[in-house]
Amino acid sequence: MTISDSVFPMDNVASCIQLPPEEENRIVSELIKESELNLKEGNLYYVISNRWFSRWQSYAGPCVGMLSIDKQSSDGQHANMTCTKLADRPGPIDNSDIISKGNNCDSNNLDIHRMLEEGTDYVLVPEKAWERLLEWYKGGPALPRKLISQGLGHKQYSVEVYPLSLKVTDARDNSHSIVKLSKKATIGELHQLVCKIKGVDQNKACIWDYFNLNKHSLLTVSDQTLEDANLMMDQDILLEVSLDKDRSSHSGMDSMGNELALVPLEPPRSSVSIAGGPTMSNGHSTGSSFNLYQGSSVSSSLTNMDDKYDVYRGERGGLAGLQNLGNTCFMNSSIQCLVHTPSLVEYFLQDYSDEINMDNPLGMRGELALAFGDLLRKLWSSGRTAIAPRLFKSKLARFAPQFSGYNQHDSQELLAFLLDGLHEDLNRVKQKPYIEMKDSDGRPDEEVASECWKNHMARNDSLIVDVCQGQYKSTLVCPVCGKISITFDPFMYLSLPLPSTVTRTMTVTVFYCDGSGLPMPYTVTVLKHGCCRDLCQTLGTACCLKSDEMLLLAEVYEHKIYRYLENPLESLNSIKDDEHIVAYRIKSGARKTKLEIMHRWLDNMKGGERKLFGTPLVTYLVEDPQFGANIEATVHKMLAPLRRAYSSTKSHDGKENGFISAGSDGQSNISNTQSESQSLTIGSNEQEGTSCGDSSIQLVLTNESFLSCELIEKASFIKPSQLIRVFLDWTDKEHELYDTSYLRDLPEVHKTGFTVKKTRQEAISLFSCLEAFLTEEPLGPDDMWYCPRCKEHRQATKKLDLWKLPEILVFHLKRFSYSRYLKNKLDTFVNFPIHNLDLTKYVKSKDGQSYVYDLYAISNHYGGLGGGHYTAYCKLIDDNKWCHFDDSHVTPVTEAEIKSSAAYVLFYQRVRSKSQMEGETSQVHTV
Repeated sequence: MTISDSVFPMDNVASCIQLPPEEENRIVSELIKESELNLKEGNLYYVISNRWFSRWQSYAGPCVGMLSIDKQSSDGQHANMTCTKLADRPGPIDNSDIISKGNNCDSNNLDIHRMLEEGTDYVLVPEKAWERLLEWYKGGPALPRKLISQGLGHKQYSVEVYPLSLKVTDARDNSHSIVKLSKKATIGELHQLVCKIKGVDQNKACIWDYFNLNKHSLLTVSDQTLEDANLMMDQDILLEVSLDKDRSSHSGMDSMGNELALVPLEPPRSSVSIAGGPTMSNGHSTGSSFNLYQGSSVSSSLTNMDDKYDVYRGERGGLAGLQNLGNTCFMNSSIQCLVHTPSLVEYFLQDYSDEINMDNPLGMRGELALAFGDLLRKLWSSGRTAIAPRLFKSKLARFAPQFSGYNQHDSQELLAFLLDGLHEDLNRVKQKPYIEMKDSDGRPDEEVASECWKNHMARNDSLIVDVCQGQYKSTLVCPVCGKISITFDPFMYLSLPLPSTVTRTMTVTVFYCDGSGLPMPYTVTVLKHGCCRDLCQTLGTACCLKSDEMLLLAEVYEHKIYRYLENPLESLNSIKDDEHIVAYRIKSGARKTKLEIMHRWLDNMKGGERKLFGTPLVTYLVEDPQFGANIEATVHKMLAPLRRAYSSTKSHDGKENGFISAGSDGQSNISNTQSESQSLTIGSNEQEGTSCGDSSIQLVLTNESFLSCELIEKASFIKPSQLIRVFLDWTDKEHELYDTSYLRDLPEVHKTGFTVKKTRQEAISLFSCLEAFLTEEPLGPDDMWYCPRCKEHRQATKKLDLWKLPEILVFHLKRFSYSRYLKNKLDTFVNFPIHNLDLTKYVKSKDGQSYVYDLYAISNHYGGLGGGHYTAYCKLIDDNKWCHFDDSHVTPVTEAEIKSSAAYVLFYQRVRSKSQMEGETSQVHTV
């Protein structure tokens, strides 16, 4: 989009004219849209404090395309200032709250605090939008950042909010300084900048990768980027200045004998590198020679030790930690779980070079598999020396830009990407055939499942498929035509919801439509994404609904029926926690006329104005009411349970705010009151036999808009209609006869901390999480299924069943929930078996496999969102001992210590065959 010059006021008057807020919003929104259509590397964006920007949005209105959450909003629901009242015009742009106080850079490259979150702490606006905001508001300071492209194949653009910061150590005087430049800058540009700061001739300067204060590789002037050179945030580099121009002495080993050059696994121009044999602590040989792979054009980063048993010389392997490179604990946790997976260890300690797929467009040209294999061998050959996974992180960032930088990420998301990436890099299928999927069409499940797995293996065949992939059955049912679609899909892990994340408690007040009982609130638990049919079924069980009865759901708002929830497939998401829902018990079968009875009282303080109160009563009339007397008789019948038992001033006992109080016998009170009301029905016949005027009960017929009011006399003719609405006008006499408190104080659907009766929370087991995962549920409104029979998208019901399970079974406990305005973590303790997890009853196929598993690794998450920490518990291979891997720290733990509410991802391994299981006398864990 090109914005014409007429959009903006003239420059010479811009600072003098204050634009209307909606005009400011329009200009900025259009400039943001324009920038999105013209993305290219090097474009400038400016960082603005969200504290100021949210104030501007509160004044000018929400800006299209900008995520900005107002921290001062109490519940997050009013983010982006969607309220109708606009705030005052903000003052000058103020970025002081996000600028780091320890800035030692020039004013054009100011630091901002680390670990800030876009949309919460700051926003990014394109250069032209910044110029307009600065013109209108002044202030600052300016915080320009460049747009860079990341990833191979599919480029992803991102703003480099935190440029690479490097600590320069000058070998001449051991002085230190900081340089900042883009990770996309070249080593040549780094040389130029360092020499300029130090006033050194570039021809006499050498710069070393000085990670962990050890010389690693000489950073020779080239077009290689700092990212490709594996330079990390805040790491050290060493500047050496020679007295002559002969720099040959700086190659090879330095004068102190430090090992040099971490050889890249796959230099840009090479075809392949060695993928087999263990390495030593720094990833290169402690001997004097490197092995050269036959047929390869590059030297290996591995040693010439071919015997895998060399790993166990001296201190056993698998006890090394991983250094934290800056909020990389999420990565370290997942890696430790994988490198303690027996089948992966066995595979990557062998020569797997023949299985690397260099041509797979979905893969990483083998680089990810090589980097992971190299890291695994280091961890299994370094004793207890912690490894810095720099090369692996660098490769990871190239292919998954979402994991670049130094913000905290999710260990399960990394695990999912890594397993998928390893699979594609090691896929034995070089040319994937096109396969058209067939519908099940009523064929036996065994036949369809075998066909689907065969088709899957024709395109996907790797170590990861061999040991980590299972298959589940997915059944979709169309709610309209009943079409059933069955598919069998592969999975690499199971993401299990915690029951509290898939269910909700709802309080609904049930009313009798035949006047046989008092209204009573019930609190039930239903699926969050269920439908009204599920609520009615659960509620019917709770209130002992009879076989010839059904429930009519309705929402009450301002003492009127706001809507009826008559569609059984309507999603429960349409019912909010602060709404008031009632259910009317009605007889099943033919229903002709619906009667709504609303209650009014006379407000003498406001000149005799009549006001609505209480909850409407609803019933069905079997026959058309010909006269007002029929309506009157029905109203008296509905009011009968509310008749006071003893005196006009005594209210019912043991009831507060519509609930039976905890201190009273609720059931006893209910039954007594009901029996009393039934015994009083005879007495009420006297009222029923009198006219409205004689009994002082006044009924008024109204219409849909409640504007028309017509007094109902006993002989009044009632026009036939599907819905009749009447007002019942209450006087002091009716208040003396009936207890209206049952009609008042209607409870909300859900109120935090307020329940009918507090019950002890049941313990959550891994089995209950699995059953929640396998429970049938309707698809969400945003996940509709296209029914091939209806030729339309339908909100189908979906049911998952486990069909076959892999050797390595990974469970992901879904502790995190995200929405635009809310992030939440559940610290609920999930009880999971360590030994003998028996899943046989959940697997539908009968293939003779054992489905009993033992736990061998856990990825843990401690703390809240953003500022949390990941660790891992891993069981040592061929040993019955557990260790706690907390980045570089590795400590032994007992089996009793590994269960905690921090457990996030669980790793299980199949442990015995069916024949062994049948002969086993030990107890197994079942539900």
